[in-house]
Amino acid sequence: MKVEPLTDPVALEVYRHLFAAIAEEMGAALRRASFSPNIKERRDYSCALFSPAATAVALGDHMPVHLGAMPMSVEAALGELGALDEGDVVCLNDPFRGGTHLPDITLISPVFVPDSSAPSEDGKGGREDERAPGILLGYVASRAHHSDVGGSSPGSMPLAQEIFQEGLRIPPVHLHKSGKRNHDLWTTILANVRTPVERAGDLDAQIAALHAGTTRLLEMVERKGVEEVLAAMEGLIRYADRLLEAGVSMVPDGRYEAEDTMDDDGFGNGPIPIRVALTVSGSSLTVDFSGSSPQTRGGINAVAAITSSAMRYVVRCIAEVLLGESLPAGGGSMSAVKLVLPADSIVNASPPASVAAGNVETSQRITDVLIQAFGRALPELMPALSQGTMNNMTVGGIDPRTGASFAYYETVGGGMGAGPEGPGLSGVHTHMSNSLNTPVEALEHAYPFRVSHYSIRRGSGGGGVHLGGDGLRRDIQLLTHGQVTILSERRLQGPRGAHGGEDGAPGQNVLIRDGEERSLAGKTTFDAREGDIVSIRSPGGGGWGERK
Repeated sequence: MKVEPLTDPVALEVYRHLFAAIAEEMGAALRRASFSPNIKERRDYSCALFSPAATAVALGDHMPVHLGAMPMSVEAALGELGALDEGDVVCLNDPFRGGTHLPDITLISPVFVPDSSAPSEDGKGGREDERAPGILLGYVASRAHHSDVGGSSPGSMPLAQEIFQEGLRIPPVHLHKSGKRNHDLWTTILANVRTPVERAGDLDAQIAALHAGTTRLLEMVERKGVEEVLAAMEGLIRYADRLLEAGVSMVPDGRYEAEDTMDDDGFGNGPIPIRVALTVSGSSLTVDFSGSSPQTRGGINAVAAITSSAMRYVVRCIAEVLLGESLPAGGGSMSAVKLVLPADSIVNASPPASVAAGNVETSQRITDVLIQAFGRALPELMPALSQGTMNNMTVGGIDPRTGASFAYYETVGGGMGAGPEGPGLSGVHTHMSNSLNTPVEALEHAYPFRVSHYSIRRGSGGGGVHLGGDGLRRDIQLLTHGQVTILSERRLQGPRGAHGGEDGAPGQNVLIRDGEERSLAGKTTFDAREGDIVSIRSPGGGGWGERK
């Protein structure tokens, strides 16, 4: 159905909040129904609403690294499977088809409203119970990080050299077809993970989120009508595009370059450079990552969806700060931005590259290098760098309390970079990670662990007119044997300060065994003994402004 975009500013603002509320309610349904602490407590999930053309209409206030990549997942699903029917649910996690890394499983379903003007099979006016041909309203999608999807180590975040070691890879396939579950696919997924009951519960929670989004969108149509709702979607997307162009036009014309590095890839290669050049001309922006490192042996390779996601996040933030208002529809189609990605590179990896850490670690460095490049254009506006890592830790083994397998995954907050308006926050998740921590009580209840130390790393933030936020120290004692994997960055050099501010302190990973501290590499995997303590000490943020 073709409609003219809605242009009334008051009506658009109302619809903007209505659509956003749908995505938020989807997230609430997913969180409440989920089984794993990683989703229920840490909120490592994202939900979104898309137009019939698969353009983002509303993104929940969830994970930036998920949300910016989800449009590519929807496009991949439609491109490979064609038009979806009512009752279909598509499942995918393939990083080379719009996914991020294998633990992030995305579910997508179309939303149809019966077309009352279309004749039904008996020739009478169509009614819902007669299955009249429907009008496509759009798509709802949910993405959640599952604590295990198989692979060579528990938690599915291994030190891998190819994606086949990282877990079960799912191309776009029908998990439900016309309302009926694909039993063969369902049992195949659960047969390839270490915690099948938890996985089944979390997948069902994602389906519940799709149902919540579908229900609310159809209720909106009942109140407002199909044409007005579709017109509002298109109007918001075009409005976001105009706002983005206006924001880009406020950046001084020119070419702005920056470079930053990954510490290593876990297999002795490093430091590994990421380079970007921004070219601003009027209301258009080119983001060119040419000159970045070729894809590498270890799992820090980022796929195109990750780099696109980080770009969308930073550009959207810049535009919103310059304009003094937030952009609807996730920033729209980003038609004002051209993204140039070299093939087979660390920012645009190709199969069979391993990519688990590309999602969680390289995404943060891509964000950092973009912030530094924009800092050349807007030095008085841009903040110092934040911790630049998610400090990923996975542990797996047999829980002695139940005799069942467990798989734990968590990221750890750190220092936020200071900015021109004030100091950075301490002990928070920043940029591409918008999750929470797992509360000590929930953590010790769900896993055979004891949290022996949890505190702010005082003084780890960089100095300056405004101080960088401090990092965290979190020590977890294992009450059973287990396999531990750590994927972290900023262990060699701390996050850079800005405008003359000092760098933040780098992070540390420490194993405490029999009372003795042993330094661990930034990326490592090892068999831990009962009683071992793994201590994650996250970086502080950079300071802003030179103290006279």
